Amino acid sequence: MLRISKKPLPRISGIILLALILYAIPAWADNLENLRASGAIGESSTGYVIAREPSAQAEADAINAKRRAIYQEKAAAQGIDANQVGKVYAEEIIQKVPAGTWIQISGQWRQK
Repeated sequence: MLRISKKPLPRISGIILLALILYAIPAWADNLENLRASGAIGESSTGYVIAREPSAQAEADAINAKRRAIYQEKAAAQGIDANQVGKVYAEEIIQKVPAGTWIQISGQWRQK
């Protein structure tokens, strides 16, 4: 199993990166939190959100585009695949989301 090293960046950079993923733009973050709280969007073990309601698909796509850009930048710096980076950050995102957030793991939805 390939492990992604977070060592090349100082610890604070990892925290900043996670903050960008979760809360980079206040309006975007508020909307993400509202969508999570309503159950319209859930988090996945891939590091991307999934629209649980069709009306949230455009928002999910926008959020995932921002995350994808961050994952690709991190992956390029480490010489690995962006999907691997997404999976590593998914663990951190899932740990930090509030209770009640919908999470999809291996195709199964559950609430945190």
